[in-house]
Amino acid sequence: MATTSPDIQPADQVPGAPHPSAATHLIGQDAAQQAFLDAFASERLHHAWMITGPRGVGKATLAWSIARFLLATPDPGDDGGMFGAPPPPASLHIDPDHPVAHRIAARAEPGLKSITRTVNEKTGRMRDQIVVDDIRRLAGFFQMSATDGGRRVVIVDAADDMNTQAANALLKMLEEPPARATILLISHQPSRLLPTIRSRCRTLRLGTLAPEQMADAMAQAGIDAGDNASALAELSAGSVGEALRLSLSGGLQIYAEIIGLLGSLPNLDRARALKLAEAAAQRGADDKLDLLFVLLDVAMGRLARTGATGAPPATQAAPHESTVLARLSPDARAARGWATTQQHVSARAAHGRAVNLDPAALVLDTFFKLQQQALA
Repeated sequence: MATTSPDIQPADQVPGAPHPSAATHLIGQDAAQQAFLDAFASERLHHAWMITGPRGVGKATLAWSIARFLLATPDPGDDGGMFGAPPPPASLHIDPDHPVAHRIAARAEPGLKSITRTVNEKTGRMRDQIVVDDIRRLAGFFQMSATDGGRRVVIVDAADDMNTQAANALLKMLEEPPARATILLISHQPSRLLPTIRSRCRTLRLGTLAPEQMADAMAQAGIDAGDNASALAELSAGSVGEALRLSLSGGLQIYAEIIGLLGSLPNLDRARALKLAEAAAQRGADDKLDLLFVLLDVAMGRLARTGATGAPPATQAAPHESTVLARLSPDARAARGWATTQQHVSARAAHGRAVNLDPAALVLDTFFKLQQQALA
């Protein structure tokens, strides 16, 4: 399975959260789980599956659950000897004490290969793409399987990250699938994949999680959301991965500060804005700066929806948010203005990050733009 330097965060893991392989239960995706179980029980298991849906809703957890299940469960055609065939499995759950579960947890399962973005040995940094060499290594993995006749499972997380050469190499494998091999492609944006890859996969679509499901999923990841569960669900749009990121990165506090600054409009509290800008511009604070702009985008989107619907969201994600949103976006005209501002600010932020503009100046410029909209 893929490994990285101990100093570099694995590409398929939320910083500060457990790896998806550590999750023992799949939460809130019963339809996808049952679809796979039905295919398994019918003895018509497809060789390639594309697991799609928004980021952070459990796609990787499902993939690792399927991998454990396939490597630990006898084929449905086995007659079970003198006791007859066992009943069809009712879930993908495998006992954590099962030998396969232990080997997967120890990254020592020979029947499983995980493909993710890897570290470039020349630069020592994580690549931004899955490269062709990562895919070509599967040839040796599949050849080894021929000697023991066992199942082999591959997880590609995320398939969207493959460059053109890697995608073409994988396509050749999908066109001539190895015997008893199952390839699981995790895709946040299936439209980025080659149509020929999509056409050779069966799709499992996952939806967003309800607030109570998100609380359970976060608890499984070792995060006690407590009284913040509703706010995290609101800001993350039902993505437990995004909720974990917000919780571990102080996202709720950043969003509360954004709402506080919006509450000062049209007379922007410049000292408070400067303090937030300087905090996001500190050395090593790139992730916090990115999160700030993500949450600014969320706030503007909620402002636009408030004006369009005539009421703020039912759930507040920060103190006094409803009052601030209702005051700044009371009608459809204001909603259009905030939607336009959202587009302008997002484009400006992306450009500024790309050309390495001074982060503090970029943040302050953004709040001045918000002030202009509040005065319109």
